[in-house]
Order: sequence, then structure tokens, then C-alpha cells
Amino acid sequence: MPAIIRLPETKSTNSYAIELLSKEHPEEGCVIITDYQTQGKGTDTNTWESEKGKNLTFSLILYPKLAADQQFLLNKAISLGIYDFLVKEIPGHKISIKWPNDLYVEDQKVCGILIQNAVMGNKLQYMVAGIGLNVNQTLFISDAPNPVSLKMITSLEYNLDEILQKLLYSILERYTHISPETAGKIESDYQTVLYRQGEWHDYIVKGVKVFSKITGTNAYGQLLLKNQTGKTIVCDLKEVKFII
Repeated sequence: MPAIIRLPETKSTNSYAIELLSKEHPEEGCVIITDYQTQGKGTDTNTWESEKGKNLTFSLILYPKLAADQQFLLNKAISLGIYDFLVKEIPGHKISIKWPNDLYVEDQKVCGILIQNAVMGNKLQYMVAGIGLNVNQTLFISDAPNPVSLKMITSLEYNLDEILQKLLYSILERYTHISPETAGKIESDYQTVLYRQGEWHDYIVKGVKVFSKITGTNAYGQLLLKNQTGKTIVCDLKEVKFII
């Protein structure tokens, strides 16, 4: 098993990992994990709420042998690895991936991912996948609209070390099988479990409410919506807001 660096407290495991990479070359699969992040990061400018010692907050260092324009394939594989874990851990619940990489149980967020890549030329130099999984926390005090934890779903108390090992195995199982031959399957699996795929809902697109349905994502990782007239709307991350 790759090295696990345990920190009682840190601002952000992703920031720690990136600083570490600036000084040395940790082995692939190295994990930076902490009991408490004081400045946990979410997508864009969002923060990540996590009660001390209750959840999994860690970053995974990887060295993908992929071209820079295949970054979103990694996003899909990591997301699917967590999806695979959740399907086994809480069977009987509807698990999905909310674009681009949040993990949902029904309409509630159980896990968030922040992926940061370094590119040199046309190659990915490294990838840091920051993962926050809500495990034993049952009270959320931030203004996040819809958090949920494994314990809230099952009423069970989980051993965090055991959950970490299962989760890492599932993520690395997907990651190690990334290749030109498996890209099609990763793409297909991701589209199949995409949150609200094919369902009609309201979205805020560039500040305007639009009734549309998700039809998938394109090769650049952009979200594809189709409105009632049949027009396809291509959305970047900051251009679309889900109404949940």
C-alpha cells in the first residue's frame, strides 16, 4: 500500500500535497489525510465543511500517463471509483454523479472532489485528487443546501480507517485501468450514472432559468443540456446552477 501521511490538522490536504510535490516526488498513490481541514476547498471558491474526526478528508497523488486534453477522463474515473464504493457500501440507494464530480445519494451530497492538475507541454505532470466523504457527521451547520453522511443514511458508526482502505481500493481500481481501450467504457459508465440524466428540470444558465434536460457531457467536460425546442446548450462550470 502506498504511503499515508497523517496530519492532525492542516489548511487543505490539496495545498499540502502540491507543496510536497514542489519539493520531492512522492510515490504514486501517496495519500495526505487529516482529521481536520481549517480551509477545506470545494469546487471554484466553495469551502468544504467537515467536523473534526468525523469524516474522510484526504488527497491522493497520481502521475497519469495521459495527454493534457484527457484531463476530464481522469475526473470521470475518480468519480466512478467513489461511485463503485458507495454502491457496495450502501446498497439499495440511488447513487449518482452530479456534474462534474459530486457524489449524490438521491438528492443529497455525500462526497465532493477537487482535482488539481499540473501540465507540462501536452502531458499531465501530476494530479492531486482532493476527496471529502461525509461519514460519521450528523449535524451540518454551514449553508450547504443538501449534505448527507453515511451514518445519516444507515444509522451506523463507521471505522474511518476501514472506509479509507475500501475507498482507495475502489478509486485505484478504476484509475489503474485507464487506457485508450477503456476510455469508451469509462465514458459510458459516467454518462449512465450522471445525476438527472434525461430528466426535465429547471436550471439557471448564465443567470436565466431554463427548463431542460441533461443529455451528457462532451469531450471537454462541458455539460450538455437540451431545452424544449430541441436546442443543445453547452455549459461550463460557472455557467450553470442546479435547482435542487
